[in-house]
Formats: sequence, structure tokens, C-alpha cells
Amino acid sequence: MISVIYIMWLRQIKRYFRSKARIVGSLGQPLLFLLVFGFGMGPTFEQAGQGNYIQFLTPGIIAMSILFTAMFSGIEIVFDKQFGFLKETLVAPVSRLEIMIGRTLGGATTAVFQGLTVLVLSYAVGFRLTNFFTFPLALLFMFIIAFLFTGLGTAIGSKLEDMHAFQLIMNFLLMPLFFLSGALFPLTGVPKVLSVVARLNPLTYGVDGLRASLLGVTQFSLANDFIILASVTAVILAIGNRFFSKMQI
Repeated sequence: MISVIYIMWLRQIKRYFRSKARIVGSLGQPLLFLLVFGFGMGPTFEQAGQGNYIQFLTPGIIAMSILFTAMFSGIEIVFDKQFGFLKETLVAPVSRLEIMIGRTLGGATTAVFQGLTVLVLSYAVGFRLTNFFTFPLALLFMFIIAFLFTGLGTAIGSKLEDMHAFQLIMNFLLMPLFFLSGALFPLTGVPKVLSVVARLNPLTYGVDGLRASLLGVTQFSLANDFIILASVTAVILAIGNRFFSKMQI
């Protein structure tokens, strides 16, 4: 079992690093958000007494980078189904659970790498860690976010046959998940409806967990962030495994 998971994990990693354009292209949007929002809205944020906006914004942009990379790993399932690569894998005498775990680990690892790259690049625009000792907690939250949304991408990709449909669904999900997570603005003082929607969004707790572990600032507490995020991740991974196991090829 370990060997199958390792092979699938390694295959996903190689596929990601083989595409230099994909790596560079996926960094464009996070850097654009950091520069445009960070410097464009920074003075207004500071005048409102909220502090340094780059500091506030960076954890949300890291979460966004992980979210997009993790979710779009699911499109590879649709691609593999269309071109027959997945059939070659699934007819092998191994459990689909092992294949799914390996793919999910690979997708999550590349998503975390993307998030770490954004974190390093954010230093160029002024972001600074406030406590290096809590950085391992930030890594933990990055991995949980990556597992959650890689599992969601897998579940959606297992049910779809058309790559265009996958992209439409991703766009329908991704932007609301990101904008309603507290990544761009504080959730204190927002309208009640928006606050309720944000609390139902699992990415909200990932952003809050990253902000707490990188900056020491939290709205829900680290314990609540971890428990809620881990619970949702377990449910999504179970659903993703069920859909992947019953997938027709």
C-alpha cells in the first residue's frame, strides 16, 4: 500500500514541476493581489486604524494560492479520463483508495509548495513573520487547507466528464470561497448575513489559522480553527474517496 501511495504522490509532484509555465502562471494572480490590494488599499486600511494591510493581507493570499492550486488538481482527473491515462491506472490490481490517497497527497504537496513560494515572495513587498516559533503551525494549516480542497477537487473531478464544465464549476466555487473568507477584509463589523456566510465557509478558518500562526492575530482561536477545518477536511476526503471509488471509466 505504501509503495502505491508513494508512486502516485511522486507522479503528481513530477507532473507539477514538469510544467514551468504552470508554476510561473499560478504565481501571477497572488502577486497581483498582493501588489494591487496591498498598496492600493493599504493607506485606507491604516487610516481606519487597522494597522499594516500587507501584514493582514498576506495570510489570505497564501490561502488563496493553496486553494486555487489544490482545487485545480482535480481537473487532472477529468483530463486523465478523457485521454485514457486514468483507465490504465485503475485497471491495475491495487485499491482505488490507495490511488486516491496518493493523488491527494501529491496535489496537496504541490499546493503547499505554492503557498510557501507566495510566503517567500511576500517578503519583497514588506510582509514579516511576528513569531518564527509558531511557523510549524502555519505549515500545519497550509497542509490541512491543501488536503481539504484537493479532496474537493477530486470529488468534483470524479463526477465530471467535460473539462470545460469543471472550469465553470471551479470559477463558481473558488471566487466566493476566497472573497467570503476574510482574506481581504476583517470580518468584525460586517453585516450579519455576510458574517453567517463567512462562518459557513471552511476557508475562513484556514485564513484565520494562518493569520494566527503567522501574526498572532485570531478571530476564532487556533483551537476552533483547527477542529472545524480538520473535521470538514475529513468529511470532504471521505466524500472524495467514495466518488473516486465509484467512478466509471
